[in-house]
Amino acid sequence: MHFFLYNIVLGAAAFVALPYYGLKMALTGKYRRSLGAKLGRTPAVVYEGMRGTPRIWIHAVSVGEVTAAAPIVTALRDLRPEACIVLSTSTETGQDMARSLVMNATAIIYYPLDIPPVVEKVLDRVRPDVFVMTETEIWPNFLRACGQRGVRIVMVNGRISPRSFRRYRRTRRFWERVLALVDRVGVISAVDGERLLSLGLPADRMEILGNAKYDGLAAKVSPGLREEVARRLNLCPRDEGPVFVAGSTHEGEEAVVLEVYRELLREFPALTLILIPRHAERGAAVRDLCRRYGCEDIITLREIAGGKERTTERVIVVDVIGELFKIYSLATVVFCGGSLVPRGGQNILEPAAWGKVVCYGPSMEDFLNEKELLEKVGAGVPVADGRELLAAVRGLMSRPEVLAAKGEAARAAVVANQGASRRYGDLIMGVLGGNSVQHWRED
Repeated sequence: MHFFLYNIVLGAAAFVALPYYGLKMALTGKYRRSLGAKLGRTPAVVYEGMRGTPRIWIHAVSVGEVTAAAPIVTALRDLRPEACIVLSTSTETGQDMARSLVMNATAIIYYPLDIPPVVEKVLDRVRPDVFVMTETEIWPNFLRACGQRGVRIVMVNGRISPRSFRRYRRTRRFWERVLALVDRVGVISAVDGERLLSLGLPADRMEILGNAKYDGLAAKVSPGLREEVARRLNLCPRDEGPVFVAGSTHEGEEAVVLEVYRELLREFPALTLILIPRHAERGAAVRDLCRRYGCEDIITLREIAGGKERTTERVIVVDVIGELFKIYSLATVVFCGGSLVPRGGQNILEPAAWGKVVCYGPSMEDFLNEKELLEKVGAGVPVADGRELLAAVRGLMSRPEVLAAKGEAARAAVVANQGASRRYGDLIMGVLGGNSVQHWRED
């Protein structure tokens, strides 16, 4: 009955959302590339290339989850070189990231929409021995179909944000039955584990294993990556002056950053601002906003990619995807968005991995562990508003020796927390080698 009601709600939601997504696809082309694959129309040659045993299917929704999944794939490849490892994503940006970052997967595909016939078709083609979901990406029809086929189910890098937890808790009885299908769960922190246990996950199936993103980010840092993006932007901070990077900003935050930048120019006239909106399609609106704040010397990364060379422009708007992590390497100091507006924050570990001090607003509910870690070593700076952000950035830039020491503490904190990906690899291998739990079946 629970799954029957879920599918009714799912169908109703699809009926309401279909016109919006159809219009978006027609006007922007977004979702067009992935829709066929999400409906199960993946070329046969992809499935034919899935050779090796055991067959492990890892799912990472989008860019952030791919960052966590990538080192786990590497750990699994080290543990079982002969395995067939299939990585799936839900978003097109995640797919692009997976193809550029995860070199040792056997195949990279799109995750099917949670429609029973589609799910069954794709599972029959992939034929996994174990399905691994990264973070908390729970699709009931898919997990139920895995359970019916005897496919082991594992959750890695498990986390539940406060907002998601509130939604899950309203329908706890249903999620208790879905979680009964899961063999083993590895969570990032005790708080995440407690939330899953309160939703009905049996305590003997859960372990606290840490955050695999530390491994992925530490592995991605390289001087070559920094040199490549500096050359492309024609920007050498050491020679040209300090760089203020505002990453993953949302509407309402760019205006605050521009006010801060305008004030900082009085004391640091050579300061460059790099604005990276969370959604690249907002690039034109952010560029127009910069002009309204008196910043006329603007260039966008799309223009640079089209052949225009940056010369004297002091404001760079990044309006393409996949550049955030690299550009953090150029920063003197960082503001991480989604935090001055109620969005739960963004991943502050990315700049920290490069040895950068990170400022952020009060809304960090989705990244409390990361916030605690950086604040503990003095490399995370919470600010309440634009006034405090100005004071924080000005204070840090005025004391370069303190800034350098705090940045090194941030980098060291990320490196010190490595090792989770191997623990998750061992967890998956243990499930493959052990006895399956008793899966719940609906009559």
